[in-house]
Parts: sequence; C-alpha cells; structure tokens
Amino acid sequence: MIEKIRQLEEQSLALEPNAGARAQMLDKVVRYTEEFLNRQPRGPVFCVSDHEGAGLLDSPIAEDPIDIDTAIDLYRENVERPGINPASPWHLGYVPGGGLYHAALGDFLAAVTNRYSGIFLASPGAVRMERMVLGWLGNVFGFPHTMAGDLTSGGSIAHLSGIVAARESRGLKARDFERTVVYLTPQTHHCVKKALGVAGMKECVQRTIALDDHYRMSAAALEAAIKADLAEGLDPWMIVASAGTTDTGAVDPLEAIADIAEQCGLWMQVDGAYGGVFALLDYGKQLMRGIERSDAVIVNPHKGLFLPYGSGAILVRDGAALRQAHRYSANYMQDEETLASEDEISPADLSPELTRHFRGLRLWLPLKLLGVAPFRAALEEKLLLARYFYERIQEIDGFEVGPYPDLSIVAFRYVPKHGDANAFNQALVLAVQRDGRTFLSSTNIDGAFMLRVAVLSFRTHLEQIDRTVEILQEKVRELESGQIATGGAR
Repeated sequence: MIEKIRQLEEQSLALEPNAGARAQMLDKVVRYTEEFLNRQPRGPVFCVSDHEGAGLLDSPIAEDPIDIDTAIDLYRENVERPGINPASPWHLGYVPGGGLYHAALGDFLAAVTNRYSGIFLASPGAVRMERMVLGWLGNVFGFPHTMAGDLTSGGSIAHLSGIVAARESRGLKARDFERTVVYLTPQTHHCVKKALGVAGMKECVQRTIALDDHYRMSAAALEAAIKADLAEGLDPWMIVASAGTTDTGAVDPLEAIADIAEQCGLWMQVDGAYGGVFALLDYGKQLMRGIERSDAVIVNPHKGLFLPYGSGAILVRDGAALRQAHRYSANYMQDEETLASEDEISPADLSPELTRHFRGLRLWLPLKLLGVAPFRAALEEKLLLARYFYERIQEIDGFEVGPYPDLSIVAFRYVPKHGDANAFNQALVLAVQRDGRTFLSSTNIDGAFMLRVAVLSFRTHLEQIDRTVEILQEKVRELESGQIATGGAR
C-alpha cells in the first residue's frame, strides 16, 4: 500500500506546479489579458459566429493535458470572441457589467489563498472583510448599525434571501400564501417573481400597481390597493419598489412608499440592483429619499461599482430577521459553534449558501486601492452622458424619446415616415447589433418597441455616445434606402 501511495503522490504532483511553471503560466495569462484590454477601445462589442463557441467541443476533456498556449487559444476563439463583450466601452445594452482590473486581482488573491468566507472560525479576516464592505454599503443607504447583509452572486439570490427573511419575519406558512399579497409594478424585475416561486410562494397574490407617466410606481394606487385587499380579508405583506428599473431607469417614490409600508405594516424591499449605488451622489441620495427606511435593499456591485459579474448584495435593516431566516446547525459544525463568539456572526448564518466564493476581496481591494472618489466621478459621468444622449438624439429628425432619465438609461425609438414603427425599430436594433461597433438592446413599453441606451460601463465616455448616435443615423439611412432589409431573422 505504501508503494501505491507513493506512486499516486508522484502522479498527482502535476497539481502543484513549481515556481518556474507558475511564473510561466502567469506570464502567458497576463500577456493575453493585456492584449485583450488593449483591444477594448476599438474592438467589436458584438460578434455573431457560425460556431458560437462550439470549437471547445473539438478539444474534449481527456486524460492527456494540453499546454497553456493552447488553452488560451481555445478561450480566445470560443469564449472571448463570440457574443457580447461586456468589457467593451461600446456595450450600452441591457445593464452593462464592469470588470475592474483591481477586482480581478482580488479574485486572483482569493482563489490562490482559497480562504473560506462562510464561517468566522475558518477565516476571521475574510468574514470581517465582507462585513466591512457590507457595512460601507449600508452607510451609503443610511441603514442603522443593527443591519446585516450578505454578498451574493447577484440580485436574483439577494431577492430570494430578502423574500425568505420577510416570510419568516411575518411567520407565514404554506396555508397562508393564497391570501398573502405582494405589491409589484409592470416594471418590477422578473427575478422577483422567480424568487417568489423558488421560495415556495408562487400561490401568493401578486398585485400589479399602476405606474405614473414617468413609469414609477403610483403611491396613491398602492395605498388604494392595500386598503382594498384589507377590506377583502387578504394579508398585505410585501412591497417591492425599484431604485432604477431596467426598462427606463425610473426610481419609484420611495419616501411615499415607505410611509405606506410603515402605516400598513408591510415589508418594503427596494430593488437597487442597477441604480442603488447612485446613492453615492448627492443627486442620487435625494432621488432615493426613503430608501433608508426600507426593510431590505438589493444592490449589484457588478453594475454600478463596475465589479466582475457575480457581485450582488442584500442589506437588511433588522439583521436579526436575516439571521433567523437562514441560520441552521449541524453536528459536524459543532466546533465552530463552540469556539466562535456569539458576537461574530458567520455569513453562512445570513445566507442560503454554506460553501461560497470569497466575494468580499473583489470589492474591498478596488475601494482600498482607488478610494471612493473615482467611483463617484464615474457614476456622475454616466448620469450626464445619459442626459447628453437624451438631448442629442432628439435633435435628429425622426427620433423620439421616453421619459427623461432618472439615472443612466434612455429609452428611444425612430418613427419612420412610412411603415410600421415597431418593425422598423426591430430592424434598427438588429442592424446596429450585427454591425458590431456598438451594442444596444431593446424593450417594449406600452406596446411600443423601444431601443435602450444603458450608460454604465466605467470605460464608456463621450466618444462612445457621439459615435453611437452617428451609427444610429447611418443605420436609419441604410434601412430607409433599402440597403438593409427591415425584416428577417438574426
């Protein structure tokens, strides 16, 4: 047996490369990433290929290894090139992610040192770091020291945690769900309904509240709906308000909604996944007055703080509610329960996750290396760029816009002199996407097919906005002259 163990040890040594091999691999990866970053100002933002990454299948996982150069080539051709490039300054579709280099270095450190951030006993420093950045976010929103939070993979899991905390805080059981009411709007992100289903609450009453002419939740309609539901013997339970909707970037009247939530005893959860961090600005703080009174705030640092994808957070005003909803114990965890101080709450007690990525380092490192000021400057720049686009696109004959942007999303469309406007705009967004120089996405608002510009990448500046306007004009001319067909599939 000893001989067999030694043979296996020898075979497994490839898992622990020596210093020279590590340096060689790291050098090649860094060279590739430098080439990638240097291409961003001019490279295509969207690429449709015949294979769309299928070349990976030509190199199946096998007993025999490949070298790092081959692996990088496979990645470049099959992962980097096809599809949307979220690292590009020309990405103005959906809600762009970021990809700060400083955060990537944080992920590298987290992966190499492999700290386990789920339990305080396992890595007190990692847990304190996550608590530190969550506390900083809580301060941004004016939350008290009694708050608790969790760093999640994104807004979907953050909403799920909030819904479960709200469910347990109210003491709701399955028999109650059919008379339990949650208040949404047509602009509420679809992940909320998905989270309700995952939480086992698909049967609850999902009341859709009317919007005002700026596509914000109507506080008057909300109050009337709650009163009507109470009169019907239902149980009004939760309001999901938005601090930056996906379609138009609208911010609901949070102060008025907080008044209603307090008066009627409802859990108020604010979806600030996209727009929440604009509260770093004086303008954003004023716009979001009332968010500090909410029970929970959802925020995605991989949006407004420009981190890599997989960076979400939930902040809950009453931290005990989050802990009571998620804390469990097991026999094999008894050491942690014995040795840990009662004052040191582990992230695993505040989250659905036990095993988790050490997400705190990717947020802590950029904030420490850069300070907060560059983030504020970038966010204000995005606000102004969106307003600039809003004004500029209206100067071009045929374009019309949606509501004035609360934040950094602008909805707009072109109205052709002849033919169906919806069909024309479908063709327009497709033509822009296929062109690949800039990337926009679309939505439907009140039956109208609308294009969207979402200005959020830290790499997006005035040059990208001006050139995008020019590309839109160019594609309109091509469509109207018949150079591009107004129909057809992607």
